Amino acid sequence: MRSDNSGQRSSNSLWRNRNFMLLWVGQSIGDIGSAVTQLALPMVAVLVLNASTLEVGLLSAMTTLPNLLVSLHAGSLVDRLPKRKMMLFCHIGRFVLLASIPITTIPGLGLRLTYSHLLVVALLTGVLTVFFMIAYQSYLPILLSSDELLDGNGKVGATQSFAYSAGPAIAGALVGLVGVVRAIAINVASFGVSAVSLFLIRKEEPPIEPRPAGHKMRHDIFEGLRFVVKHPVLRKVVACTGTSNFFSAMGFAVEMVFLLRILNVAPALVGLIFSVSAVGGVVGGILAGRLSKRVGNARIIWFSILVLGFPSLLMPLAQPGFGVLLYAVGLFFFMTMAVMYNVAQVTYRQVITPPALLGRMNASVRFIVVGTSPLGAALGGVLGTAIGVRPTLWIAFAGAWLAGLWVFFSPLRKMRDFDDNRDDAEQSA
Repeated sequence: MRSDNSGQRSSNSLWRNRNFMLLWVGQSIGDIGSAVTQLALPMVAVLVLNASTLEVGLLSAMTTLPNLLVSLHAGSLVDRLPKRKMMLFCHIGRFVLLASIPITTIPGLGLRLTYSHLLVVALLTGVLTVFFMIAYQSYLPILLSSDELLDGNGKVGATQSFAYSAGPAIAGALVGLVGVVRAIAINVASFGVSAVSLFLIRKEEPPIEPRPAGHKMRHDIFEGLRFVVKHPVLRKVVACTGTSNFFSAMGFAVEMVFLLRILNVAPALVGLIFSVSAVGGVVGGILAGRLSKRVGNARIIWFSILVLGFPSLLMPLAQPGFGVLLYAVGLFFFMTMAVMYNVAQVTYRQVITPPALLGRMNASVRFIVVGTSPLGAALGGVLGTAIGVRPTLWIAFAGAWLAGLWVFFSPLRKMRDFDDNRDDAEQSA
C-alpha cells in the first residue's frame, strides 16, 4: 500500500497546492486542445483535402484505435519510467505532430498536406494521448495525499467534462474566424502551455522499483491484468464501467437520429441540449467531494450510478415539442452521474493500488472499459435499424443504469469509506 507522508490537509488546501494547480491548469488547457483536435482533424480532411466519407471515418478511428493497440504496453512503460517526464514528452510530441499540419501550408517551403499525413498525425497523437492519460492518473497520487485524491479528481473531472463538451464549439468558432488550418495552429499552443506547466512542477517522484533479471514486458502486462481481475472489488468496478460504457455508446450512436428525425429538434437547439450535459458534468465534478463526505467515498460509487443515474431513463420518454425537455433533464443527470462515478472509482483505484502497479492497473482498466465502447456503438446502429431508435434508447440507458448492480452486489455495499474492510478485501484478492 502507498504510505501517506503528506499529512492530513483540508480540501481547500488544493487551491494553495502549487504543484497540483500547475498540473490541473495545464491539463485543463490540454483537454480543450484534445477536444478541439478531435473535431478539427476531420474538418481539415473534408475542407482542405475533400476526403470521402470512408476516409473521414478511418481518420476518426485512428484517434481511438491506440486505446486497444498500446494501452497495456503503455502501462508497463509508465511503471518503468518517470511519469512527469513521460507526460512532458507526450505534450511535446503532440505539439510537434499537430504543428506539422499548418507548416505544410506555409508558402515557399514546397510542402503539401496529404491524407496519409493526416492519418499518421491522428494515429501518433492518439498513441501519445493514451500514454499521457495513463501516466497522468498514475502521477496524481504522487502529488496528493490519499485524503486529497477525491477532491483532486473531482476538480479534474469537472474541467474535463467542460473541455470535452466545449471543445467542439471552440473548434467551430476558431474555424469560422481564422479557417481550419489556422485553427489547428492556434490549438497547437494549448499543448505548449500544458508542457510548460508540467515543467514548472517541483515534486520528486519516488524511486522506481527495479525489475527482476529476465522480467519482460509481457510479465508486466500480466501482473497488471491479474491485479485487476483478482481484486474482489476492482473487478466489479471494471465490470460496471465496461458495461456502462457499452450501453452508453449504444445509446449515443443513435442519439443524433433520435433528436433530429424523431423529436424534430432544430440543429441550434441540439447544441443547447449538449451544453446542458456539459453543465451536468461540471456539477458532478464539483459535488463529488462534498456528496462523498455525506454518503461515504466508497458508497458513492454505487449510489451515484443507481440513484443519481436513475433520471437518465427520462431520455427515451422524450417527445417532440416541450417533451424534448425530458431528454435534456435526463442527459443532465446522466452526465452528473458519469463524472461523479468516474471521480469516485478512479480515486478508489488510486488508493488501493500499490505505487509500483499504478501504471499497469490504469492501463489494464482502460484497455477493458474503453474497448467496450466501439462494440456498443456498432450494436446501437444495428439495433436502431432493426427495432427502431426509441427501443434502442430504452435498452441502452436501462442497461447503462443497471450496470450499477455490478458494484451494488460487491463488497462495496458493506463499505462506507475506502478504508472500511480494505484489509479483508485485499486478503481475499
